[in-house]
Amino acid sequence: MRWGTLFDVDRVKELISELEETTMDNGFWNDIEKAQNILQKLKGYKELVDKYDKLCMSYEDTLVLIEMADEEDDKELATEAKQKAEEFCENYDQMLIATLLDEEYDKNDAILELHPGAGGTEACDWVSMLLRMYTRWAEKKGYKVDVLDYLDGEEAGVKSVTLQISGQNAYGYLKSEKGIHRLVRISPFDSSGRRHTSFASCDIMPRITEEIQLEIRTEDLRIDTYRATGAGGQHINTTDSAVRITHTPTGIVVQCQNERSQIQNREKAMEMLKAKLLEKQKQERMDTLDDIRGEKKDIAWGSQIRSYVFHPYNMVKDHRTLQETGNTGAVMDGDVDKFMNAYLAWIHQRD
Repeated sequence: MRWGTLFDVDRVKELISELEETTMDNGFWNDIEKAQNILQKLKGYKELVDKYDKLCMSYEDTLVLIEMADEEDDKELATEAKQKAEEFCENYDQMLIATLLDEEYDKNDAILELHPGAGGTEACDWVSMLLRMYTRWAEKKGYKVDVLDYLDGEEAGVKSVTLQISGQNAYGYLKSEKGIHRLVRISPFDSSGRRHTSFASCDIMPRITEEIQLEIRTEDLRIDTYRATGAGGQHINTTDSAVRITHTPTGIVVQCQNERSQIQNREKAMEMLKAKLLEKQKQERMDTLDDIRGEKKDIAWGSQIRSYVFHPYNMVKDHRTLQETGNTGAVMDGDVDKFMNAYLAWIHQRD
């Protein structure tokens, strides 16, 4: 078996040793946030090695079952061996997909923003459904979810929400979700029981904690404070601790209300601003290349990346990869890995 080379296990073990030595330094806890980031990386690397070891054991167990079933001509053992082989293949594919997370910020935490589009109250309700879907997905992954900003819809649902999802490769997986999500269903808000189409935008950014070369002039920032409201967690209070930062040259606006103090909210908002400015620079470079190639892209609401159809049939389909499923209930309960994995394979095929 050459999987160790494929998954770069030896290098991962070296990184584990290096990080463990770092945790033994006397000043390790002087910078708590940096220390927590290191421990998070260490946990992720150890989990990778653990998954690899279990994969090897699963492979050996499957081979033994197959040999026993063949020698004894036992149908029950053959059925068990088949199930074991399917389980092995699924876990192998998941680890293989993880090797595709090799871009600069793939291993970082992610900032996820959801906003309603066309559809009014329907769209706000759709945002609340997506919020639950991504929260459930993160929980199943063992990721930590923090609500940085939250605004209720006027009648129902959510008008806007910003989450920080923390864990190994969080951004690498979630970058597949950036774009417009379309919902088709019988409206619970329509007494006539008519079918409605709603849209919501999902924006994904890597959380940038390390130092980056990015010039942000103080005179280009407008900083406003306001009273925190909504589902921001236990730290929400009645003082003007929430912070909104507007970058006037680009019009980019970020806000945070979840931290304990105005200073902490300001620091978190600046993190988000840096991430958005980096994304903007990256997009501008891509647009320049598209102009050179002569490519034109429609960025209207109709250019959704994925459709979720609840009526007149059940189907979730990604329009980029053509990955689809009829189990809409599982998807809305956080089972979106198949779409993320298909996207990662798709972009690497394009590259």
